[in-house]
Amino acid sequence: MENKRKVLAKIFISTLYLSAFTFGGGYVIVTLMKKKFVDEYHWIKEDEMLDLTAIAQSAPGAIAVNGAIVVGYKLAGMAGAVTAIIATIIPPFVIISLISVFYNAFRNNYIISQMLEGMQAGVAAVIAVVVYDMAAGIVHGKSAPSLVIMGASFAAVCFFDVNVIYVVIVCGLIGVARTLAGKRRGTK
Repeated sequence: MENKRKVLAKIFISTLYLSAFTFGGGYVIVTLMKKKFVDEYHWIKEDEMLDLTAIAQSAPGAIAVNGAIVVGYKLAGMAGAVTAIIATIIPPFVIISLISVFYNAFRNNYIISQMLEGMQAGVAAVIAVVVYDMAAGIVHGKSAPSLVIMGASFAAVCFFDVNVIYVVIVCGLIGVARTLAGKRRGTK
């Protein structure tokens, strides 16, 4: 029981810290969660983190919260998921509450608008790193079907303006079909 409490405490502190100091949306926090739980703690394997990210992205809601749910659940079951949710939503709740109180005071402040513009550039770079890391994991896996799916998904969204929801649904169905086909081949 003591070990589980330590894990829950680490999950809480880690996700609270990541949520408090992550700007730019859910994909940024997913990258930082990977660094914390895969690279630093070694609690999750890199390919598992990619799977958890895919699940978090496919579920409705904010990817930061969804990512915290799946990582917390993977690490400590339902208690881990609840702990991660609470820790993830506390910082944005407090920050947004404070911003809403003082919104009119700094809405047109030049320095703040320039700071936010600079942060946008940094966030774009962090998102590019997420894309690179996820794509590198697929490329290094050298799975031809995965490479084709990745390329086709990219082309569908970027060149043919296909809604991302449809791409995620189709990729999920392809994943289910591949898994069922692999199980069928493995049982025969």
